Amino acid sequence: MTNFRLWPEQASTIAPQTDALLLFLLGVSLFFSLLIAGLIVFFMVRYRRQPGGDHAPDVHGSLALEATWTVIPFVIAMAMFFWGASIFAAIQHAPKDAMPINVVGKQWMWKLQHLEGRREINELHVPIGRPVKLTMTSEDVIHSFYVPAFRVKQDAVPGRYSTVWFEATKAGTYHLFCAEYCGTLHSGMIGRIVAMEPAAFEVWLAGQEPGAANVPVAVAGEAVFRAQACGTCHRPDGTGQGPPLAGIFGKTVRLQSGETVVADEGYLRESILNSQAKIVAGYQPVMPTFQGLLSEEDVMRLIAYVKSLKAGGGGS
Repeated sequence: MTNFRLWPEQASTIAPQTDALLLFLLGVSLFFSLLIAGLIVFFMVRYRRQPGGDHAPDVHGSLALEATWTVIPFVIAMAMFFWGASIFAAIQHAPKDAMPINVVGKQWMWKLQHLEGRREINELHVPIGRPVKLTMTSEDVIHSFYVPAFRVKQDAVPGRYSTVWFEATKAGTYHLFCAEYCGTLHSGMIGRIVAMEPAAFEVWLAGQEPGAANVPVAVAGEAVFRAQACGTCHRPDGTGQGPPLAGIFGKTVRLQSGETVVADEGYLRESILNSQAKIVAGYQPVMPTFQGLLSEEDVMRLIAYVKSLKAGGGGS
């Protein structure tokens, strides 16, 4: 029994909080289950009909009793709600200094790339003590990125981006699963997370994959940008048929419809693959669609390049 665990090892900053909430919910559920079952048995025995016995007198209620069994469950339910909501909010909002990593799910593997250029398949190296933010999508069907030791699980959905973050606290190797049935080889879509000491991680990150050069994602994105002749229309001086891209990421964009939208990863992805969906005010819908022409990894590289462009810099 020395290796028996009721749940996986805690290896991230959010894991203890998640487990504490789970234990609280289990404790409350167990307490009230035993209380209700015990009271049912007690009342069955105490107030059972006996030979020659009269009916028990009618009870018309007690305001104090009604208030007690209304207020106490309400307080407990609100504690559950706000405790759970605080953990949910913490999981949904990654720290600003989180290390970004791109993830693409595909039948039946995980393809991951660090912004410095290092790529991995079914394996992810991360430093301990530093937040890591994953931006995920899928090339085919819904997958789900699940690391039990970190208590994180997030679907990778085709056609959109989803994010999840974690901060490893202990060096080691941890299981990575796909938690959404995705086809006949779903059970084989497994991998591992390797959490390393910061110094060891920097040495690994600076290393080179066998037979491949580590090209930063933004640099690779610039190559895609040039190969697709995007700079012909998206000129940095604003004289092209498309809007300039320098400094656009994170800004509010006004559309022809009068609506506004924030230029985040999702907006940029949609603008690349379905350019007619949202037309920027002052421009004509002349941009071709790149749906089916670019892989999900190339789209992520393009977005990384656009994010790297600063206001006043070049873009072609």
